[in-house]
Amino acid sequence: MENKQNRAAVSAEMTIADIFSTFPEKSQRLAQEMSNFGLQCAGCAASTLETLEVGVLSHGYSEQELESLIKSLNAIIDEPLDSTTISFTPKGAERFKEVLKGENKEGWGLRLSDKPGGCGGFEYILDFSEKASDEDTVFLSHGIEIYVAKARLSRLLGALVDYVDGLNGAGFKISNPNVQGSCSCGRSQSY
Repeated sequence: MENKQNRAAVSAEMTIADIFSTFPEKSQRLAQEMSNFGLQCAGCAASTLETLEVGVLSHGYSEQELESLIKSLNAIIDEPLDSTTISFTPKGAERFKEVLKGENKEGWGLRLSDKPGGCGGFEYILDFSEKASDEDTVFLSHGIEIYVAKARLSRLLGALVDYVDGLNGAGFKISNPNVQGSCSCGRSQSY
């Protein structure tokens, strides 16, 4: 088991760039948490040069709010990452089930895919699917089947589907450890 005293953790002195480069497999989740906190400039190239502390305090937040953000970011880092599956967070699964109920599609699954587009290379596609096709790999998460075409599996394995409410709007967000870069709007990514 990993000794938490020896593992890397987010600190106030780290730059935004250092945070993302130290934890690339969690960078999308970390950026989303920073955006939800109110640091909308987390995707801005200039903000990567300032420390997390300077960024938070210069936006008018308090030392206590900085500590709260650091705690949240480190909680994300501590979450286990399973690169052999595709899954929902509990909140994402709950919200997807609510949407299914509202659409009279209870029991249906999620079809997860991607397509070329956007300024970052690929865009995610989320859709309802009553059942899997012969070309699909099926994952089960929180009682929901997730269907992914085998041809897209190498890019999507390890993805985590969440539902977030934030200053940039609410919706399903996908964190994918295979992503090498994304556009600043967060709508497309490259592998």
